[in-house]
Amino acid sequence: MFHRPAVPPLLRGRLATAAVALGLLGTLTTSAWAGARESSPPPRAQLPVTAVRSTAGTATPLSGYAIQSSAKVADSAAAISSPGYPATGWHPAGARSTVLAALIADGVYPDPFYSTNQQKIPKADFQVPWWYRSDFTVTDLGKRTYLDFSGVISAADVYVNGKRIAKATDVNGAYTQHELDVTSLVRSGTNTVAFRIRPNDPNKNLTMGWIDWLQPPPDENMGIARDVLVRRGGPVALRDAHVVTKLAVPSLATADLTVKAQARNDSNAPVTAQVRGSIGSTAFEKTVSLAAHETKTITFGLHLNSPKVWWPAGMGGQPLYGLDLSASVNGAPSDTAHQTFGIRDVQAPLNSDGARQYRINGRKLLIKGGGWSPDEFLRWDKTYVEDRLKYALDLGLNTIRLEGHIEPDEFFDLADRYGILTLPGWECCDKWEGQVNGDERGDPWTAADYPVAKTSMTAEAARLRDHPSVISFLIGSDFAPDAKIEKTYLDALKAADWKTPVVAAASDNSSPVSGSSGMKMTGPYDWIPPNYWYAKREGGATGFNSETSAGPDIPTLDTLRRMMTPAELATLWKDPSAKQYHRSPSATFNTLKLYDNALTGRYGPPTSLTDYVRKAQLAQYENVRAQFEAYERNATDASKPATGVVYWMFNSGWTSLHWQLMDRYLDQGGAYFGAKKANEPLHIQYSYDDRSVVVVNNRNASARQLTAHATLFNTDGTPKYDKKVTGVKVAGGGAHSTALTLPSPSSVSGLSTTYLVRLTLTDASGKEVSRNVYWLSSKPDTLDWAHTDWYYTPTTSYADLKGLNSMAQAPVSATASTNADAHGMSTTTVTVRNSGTGKGSGKGSGKTPALLTDVHLVDSAGKPVLPVQWSDNEVSLWPGESTTLTATYRTADLHGSAPRVRVSGWNTPERTIPAR
Repeated sequence: MFHRPAVPPLLRGRLATAAVALGLLGTLTTSAWAGARESSPPPRAQLPVTAVRSTAGTATPLSGYAIQSSAKVADSAAAISSPGYPATGWHPAGARSTVLAALIADGVYPDPFYSTNQQKIPKADFQVPWWYRSDFTVTDLGKRTYLDFSGVISAADVYVNGKRIAKATDVNGAYTQHELDVTSLVRSGTNTVAFRIRPNDPNKNLTMGWIDWLQPPPDENMGIARDVLVRRGGPVALRDAHVVTKLAVPSLATADLTVKAQARNDSNAPVTAQVRGSIGSTAFEKTVSLAAHETKTITFGLHLNSPKVWWPAGMGGQPLYGLDLSASVNGAPSDTAHQTFGIRDVQAPLNSDGARQYRINGRKLLIKGGGWSPDEFLRWDKTYVEDRLKYALDLGLNTIRLEGHIEPDEFFDLADRYGILTLPGWECCDKWEGQVNGDERGDPWTAADYPVAKTSMTAEAARLRDHPSVISFLIGSDFAPDAKIEKTYLDALKAADWKTPVVAAASDNSSPVSGSSGMKMTGPYDWIPPNYWYAKREGGATGFNSETSAGPDIPTLDTLRRMMTPAELATLWKDPSAKQYHRSPSATFNTLKLYDNALTGRYGPPTSLTDYVRKAQLAQYENVRAQFEAYERNATDASKPATGVVYWMFNSGWTSLHWQLMDRYLDQGGAYFGAKKANEPLHIQYSYDDRSVVVVNNRNASARQLTAHATLFNTDGTPKYDKKVTGVKVAGGGAHSTALTLPSPSSVSGLSTTYLVRLTLTDASGKEVSRNVYWLSSKPDTLDWAHTDWYYTPTTSYADLKGLNSMAQAPVSATASTNADAHGMSTTTVTVRNSGTGKGSGKGSGKTPALLTDVHLVDSAGKPVLPVQWSDNEVSLWPGESTTLTATYRTADLHGSAPRVRVSGWNTPERTIPAR
């Protein structure tokens, strides 16, 4: 995230083979209104004891902890970390849990997402170390035993059975990986591991912070954010198993694979190990002689003809391969390793304008992404994450950017499976960039920070390198690293066989070796009008914009009522200058003044909370649509083409009023459906800069014999201009073709100041394949480019869209039915129809279109059923027109209720009908 000053050595040092999954206590339900359902840990007297498997090559995650503040524990570290310690009054925590996540789940604090509840949690409770302790049982002492972990925030002393085995100076940093040999300490029966975790300060520690995304949690996410694994094995351990792929481009006919792993002898005597491996039906093996405590790199080379090539969604399939390795000594199993990988080629050269242009398997693509946020308390819920990634596909996005908060293996496994590209990297504005930005929020680096940075980079590179969805690592965000830290990162990446592009920064910066980032971080981050996006300057549609949006994204009324008190809701629509706790801690972004002024200036002052939200959804639809449409239209331009855009942000980690395409509960409003409309596979769109009507083809194949039809209407439904163009053709792969250009409003006789544009695209058979409706003004928004700030460009005069307020009510009828399948999914089919006659004139006639008609799936209590994927929504219908929409969702998310459909719109009275 862009920031300005004005806005307030490893023990053993060995990298584990199995990628350690990050996640924490609690399960975030995506079913309607169940809220942030936390998984309930066992009662204190029944804290879990993990039964560790004895088979060589197994890795058993600890299943949970008892936690307590060190301020409340007087016992010695030796006692606390010994089996049998009572832990009376301690709190249960999950296998992956921050301190605050555990306390919330244990009922210590009320819902932190409601009102200002989080602000009332005392920060002083988290300024002291906290103890985490867990018991595990071992039945076979004939194997070696290791603790393997990362994700400690921020640092910890580690104890096993009463003895300290690592100091906090060694176990330091959220991303460093540690493997500790505890064979000599483990006993038959119950064993105890304990962590004394130090408080986190993202300005002082190389961990995780929240910058200005949301109100940061009072504990700053201190805790254990990834699984702690208990590994068992024989004398020879297999570590760092991976596959380096080289695909023949552009033919894609062959691929060369290099399998690598470390074979490590942990015994005091020389051994000979037999290492066997397989990828599919191809098997290979090698005999390795190792001296006592010696480590050797073993390699295997393979050549594939006709490899199964991995593609991003929409460009091809997502086949994955599996590598299996085993090591045996004297015929006895000693260790195993497994790694999933994909075969694909990623290149990201700079184009002639200096912008980074990604190519996948030799084909260019426009990066269309969103900035990712985990849950504020780092609670991991695979279903919740999968639902959001499915939303990304539904929106037509192809990329997720992770600025810090690099998610667990399960996240990248899902991205691999769904074909969603990812751009992970380090975060800005805290310790990660303190060595270069001179910012008061990130302390300058000391000598102790460089090894932490290097081991963090090594661990994350090893964890991510085999995921085909990962297409870069951004070693800087707002700033590029200096020469010393860049070398630290690049040495670690090289040692880890990192083969995808390394990008110096997400901003327009350069580093000594990596060179220019080829990206820009020019915002905006707050409100600007839709026509802003078409200017080939600042944040407009040229080059690669790594984070940008028009700022606020007001949720639906359902969600607002869930997250704010009645008094707060009244302030929301009545007082633009009020500080909004559900926006940002930054003084730049803590009010909605810019947004609210624009809403009033363009649409007229809100008359109620409902009217405010209604206007917000209309504004967000047009603005998000314009952002993606401008970048798509300009992607194949000969001069200064657009190469990438990342919507800031895709989602929020809490109940937010800004930077989100859907809200925390996965409800969808104008921002969501504006993005979905803009990114549809074959799309007709209006250009705010030159009034051209353009067809964009995001499909692989070209399209021919299309008909583009444009009609201009007054707000009462009277047509004032109509033009149809046949024989339109457009190449595939993101190409665009101009079908026609609309006349200037002043040249259209009798056109009202506020007017509507309806665009349709039909194929050779006459079937409508794209439909798009705009509300425009003969008085355009005017931008003051000369006074552009880092977060927005001022608007000196607003488009006059107030004529929409005088639109007559449009009668919309609806019918709905639901079918449930045998796999736990339901589909509700809804047909909506503007039942106006299309006759008469003036206000109250039957000619008026129904603008932005929204259909919400609700339960019998009127609460949204979420998540849900609609075929289309927020549609505009002229008299006599109808459309059929489908909603797909989990049947269980009805919670036994009969489905209902709530229909409303800009000028459509709200009504709810059954959908049995």
